[in-house]
Amino acid sequence: MKQTILVVEDDMMIRELIKIHLEKNDYDVVEAADGEEAKGIFLKHHPCLVILDLMLPKVSGEDFCAWVRAQERNEVSIIMLSAKAKIEDKIDGLKMGADDYVTKPFDPNELMAHVEAVLRRTGQFCQKIVYDGLCIKPRKGEVLLYDKSIKLTKFEFNLLYFLMQNPNMVLSREQLVMQIYPYADHTVLDRTIDAHIKKLREKIEDNTSKPKRIQTVRGMGYKFVNT
Repeated sequence: MKQTILVVEDDMMIRELIKIHLEKNDYDVVEAADGEEAKGIFLKHHPCLVILDLMLPKVSGEDFCAWVRAQERNEVSIIMLSAKAKIEDKIDGLKMGADDYVTKPFDPNELMAHVEAVLRRTGQFCQKIVYDGLCIKPRKGEVLLYDKSIKLTKFEFNLLYFLMQNPNMVLSREQLVMQIYPYADHTVLDRTIDAHIKKLREKIEDNTSKPKRIQTVRGMGYKFVNT
C-alpha cells in the first residue's frame, strides 16, 4: 500500500504543485487548506507524513503541529514549510516537533528529496492500513478509530487485519478460520467466526461508516467494505 502524505497549505497553487510532484513519486496525497480542516483529514487518513505550512487560517501551523504530536507522537513525520528563513526560525520549528524545515520559495524537486530523506528515517514505523478513519498497525498490534484506541483480542485483531488486507473481497468462513486458527479443527469453528465478527462490529462500527465496514454476504461469508 502506498504511503499517504497530508499537504496542509492555504495557497491552492502551491498545494496543487506539491500534490502533482508527490503523486508523480507514487505517494497518495490528501489535502487541507487550513488547520481546522486538516484535523479531520488527519484523523480519517492517518498519514505517514505531513507537509505543513505555518501561516494557516483558523488553526496555525504551529498549533496543528502540537495537536499532531499529541495524537501520534512517534509515528507521524512533519516537514514544515515557511517563508521564515532565519536560523532561529528553523530551530524553533524543529523544537516544536518538526522532522524537517523547508523555506519558501522552494524547488519542488528539493522538497521531494526532503520527503524521501524523512521517510527513509521514519517510514518503517508507518506500516498501517487505513480506511475511512479505521487504522490498523500490524507491527504494533494497534487499532485506531479516528482518535480512539480500540482494544481487540488476538483473534479479533488477526481477523480484522486479514479482512482489511482484502477489501471488498468476499471471504468464506473457512478462509477466515484457516487464517486465525490454522491448526484447529475447522469443522466446528464457523460459529466462532460469527462470534468474532459480531464483537468486531461492536467495536469498529460507528454512525459515520456507511455502509457498514464488515458486511455479511449471505451463503458465502463476509467482506470488509472500502467505499
